[in-house]
Amino acid sequence: MSVLAEHSDREFSAQAEPYRRELLAHCYRMTGSLHDAEDLVQETFLRAWKSYERFEGKSSMRTWLHRIATNTCLTALEGRQRRPLPAGLGTPSSDPTAELVERREVPWLEPLPDLTADPTDPSVIVGSRESVRLAFVAALQHLSPRQRAVLLLRDVLQWRASEVAEAIGTTTVAVNSLLQRARSQLDAVGPSADDALAAPESPEAQDLLARYIAAFETYDIDRLVELFTAEAVWEMPPYTGWYQGPRAIITLIHQQCPAESPGDMRLLPLVANGQPAAAMYMRAGEAHLPFQLHVLDMSTERVSHVVAFLDHTLFAKFGLPERL
Repeated sequence: MSVLAEHSDREFSAQAEPYRRELLAHCYRMTGSLHDAEDLVQETFLRAWKSYERFEGKSSMRTWLHRIATNTCLTALEGRQRRPLPAGLGTPSSDPTAELVERREVPWLEPLPDLTADPTDPSVIVGSRESVRLAFVAALQHLSPRQRAVLLLRDVLQWRASEVAEAIGTTTVAVNSLLQRARSQLDAVGPSADDALAAPESPEAQDLLARYIAAFETYDIDRLVELFTAEAVWEMPPYTGWYQGPRAIITLIHQQCPAESPGDMRLLPLVANGQPAAAMYMRAGEAHLPFQLHVLDMSTERVSHVVAFLDHTLFAKFGLPERL
């Protein structure tokens, strides 16, 4: 490698790396998959590196990288199924005493680790918590990939319609039409403005999460009733069922949870999708091994929704230990 090329590589890295986390959030919103988003960010950086000598600086580095990332995602999403959660499959709520139905072939929605873990890091420029909230990303899955791209570039990244049109190779009129349809569909399936969630670092959320964790660790499952709202929903991909109401949720846990006594479950608090979350480990001999990753919708007083992901590969992605 020539000295000039080496200097160019270092320059590209210095210019592009500060946007890696922001690009990961963008690719995650586009795909609903943490695993895919990581791969697409790598592909974005490779494409950008190959084109860096032709980057003329007419737009900012941030805009240029997002343009590449968006088109990389659009190419990757061609012909792919959307990534649902069980409650988004269009089926009624399930009987908690019925047999569980597992479908690992479905490309389920995945959670996102906290991208703002180091608030002192100037490279952490991600959208608001609302833009990575699990319910919002699930709602995005009802849009076509191009509708997703337009809505995210316009409403999350605040690009002008003309910038979006240039980025995805269409007209401003087409962008405005795509945006109107995307917003209409999102209003029908997405979280409403009334669904305000408690910030995970708030004292109320931390107290509620601590009580939620304690109920599992002490195997006092019946105590969870007082923590859920009356319409609370529980779902756990890759199982297709979803369950509504505290009594149904408690019945499900009593029927299906392999734990039998206090100490069988241990939970570590964390943040996922900008929301309170917990990693559950289940006793296996002398250790506790990864079991579920819970992402919670909670107000300052109650838990309204839990998605318990049974994907052990997520634990490493969240920087969690292999065993306790």
